[in-house]
Amino acid sequence: MKIKSFLAKPYASIVHSRIRKGMATAVTDQQNILQQLIKYGGRTLFGKEHKLDQVKTYEEFKQAIPIRDYEAFSHYIDQVKEGQQNVLWKGRPMYFAKTSGTTSGVKYIPITKDSISNHIGTARDALLCYMAESGNTAFADGKMIFLSGSPELERVGGIPTGRLSGIVNHFVPRYLRNNQLPSYETNCIEDWESKLDKIVEETKNESMTLISGIPPWVQMYFDWLSQRSDGKKIKELFPDLQVIVQGGVNFEPYKAKMLDSLGGKVDIIETFPASEGFFAFQDTLTEPGLLLNTNSGIFFEFIPAGEIFNDNPTRLSLADVKVGENYALIINSNAGLWGYNIGDTVRFVSTEPYRLVVTGRTKHFISAFGEHVIGEEVEQAMLRASNEHNAHVIEFTVAPRIHTDNGLPYHEWFIEFAQAPENMDAFVAALDDSLREKNIYYNDLITGNILQPLKVRVMQEHAFIQYMRSVGRLGGQNKVPRLSNDRKIADALEEWTSV
Repeated sequence: MKIKSFLAKPYASIVHSRIRKGMATAVTDQQNILQQLIKYGGRTLFGKEHKLDQVKTYEEFKQAIPIRDYEAFSHYIDQVKEGQQNVLWKGRPMYFAKTSGTTSGVKYIPITKDSISNHIGTARDALLCYMAESGNTAFADGKMIFLSGSPELERVGGIPTGRLSGIVNHFVPRYLRNNQLPSYETNCIEDWESKLDKIVEETKNESMTLISGIPPWVQMYFDWLSQRSDGKKIKELFPDLQVIVQGGVNFEPYKAKMLDSLGGKVDIIETFPASEGFFAFQDTLTEPGLLLNTNSGIFFEFIPAGEIFNDNPTRLSLADVKVGENYALIINSNAGLWGYNIGDTVRFVSTEPYRLVVTGRTKHFISAFGEHVIGEEVEQAMLRASNEHNAHVIEFTVAPRIHTDNGLPYHEWFIEFAQAPENMDAFVAALDDSLREKNIYYNDLITGNILQPLKVRVMQEHAFIQYMRSVGRLGGQNKVPRLSNDRKIADALEEWTSV
């Protein structure tokens, strides 16, 4: 056993013990964080405008702080960019995490001196929990790759600004720098395909033990490695590979293809990071769901997903959530985000401790006919149909087809297969049946002859890569929306359909 893995064992045990103790105090920790946020936030411009100094309880907090998305919040960010102090949090942010918005274009998410530990510490804790649970520390001695954005930062309003993964790259501990790949120079390449080509060259002959990134881009890295090594499986190339850390999208639709690419056993750790905070991580290999990060500077609120666009939605603290309900996730944090709708929906699978799964995006759904189909439903339908018909899916997205040349409207699924089902008609029928079981409104529309059963458009090889390249979003933390309520993405994809 080498020195890094040897020293990791006791450290992992200490952190794991702390996290397990925190499971029992989650609600109290959340109450304490709320009081701390109110105390410090009351001294800011935002706090004074919302009279936070008069707030004592959560009920009063809900009355004082409205729910906002980035578009409604951005005028405060603009003031920070103009150089003002103490706008949303004390002083000015250390960084802006630059990410893609919906209607606002680029979003600038503040990261403060107080909030940076949430991003760095939670990533560390996820790995240390894995070490403690599995007993595996040997990967700490090998080479590790983090598929991330460029660490080169620009300045916006005098504040260092870049992709979150690039910012976090600056905080990789010194003792891991010699283990880290790719090189700094390669990491700074902006063009994803050029960057990936260099990453493959730098890593293909190394002893890789850990690989981290979002599933579609990890898979693209695996595909390129395999193509440049006469079709070898990843475990043939990297026999010491032990851990994959992934997050950012639901892993299930990518799982079959990735496991096939690996060709051997590798532990997979799921995480729930975002530019706004690191919210949850897989703390055990034996229980479902991700452990909510309840003591890391973020006070969480939960709105029943069906109410998220209401003028006065129900707002719940952690103490009041129920297993099995679908909630929109709202955060208040020491980064200066208040009543902030991050756009994700979650469902708790346990409250002892508080573990959840990510179920979709509040703005990614189909309800062109009142069905309100969500991401979790289409992903579970796809998983079931794929398992039943031995299909491997690379990527897919769904949109409504409202206007047809003849017949009723329908849901149109654009699917790129690594391995297509032998019987496509049976696969499509299974997909539709599964979605009807999961969504009663969709089923009613089918039985009531408002919609016809879904249709599948089979995509050409690399179709989604081509699409992402065409819109300038290839690589990094970007991903294709699983669902759209309009035809913008669907119409663009028409160029790469094969059927």
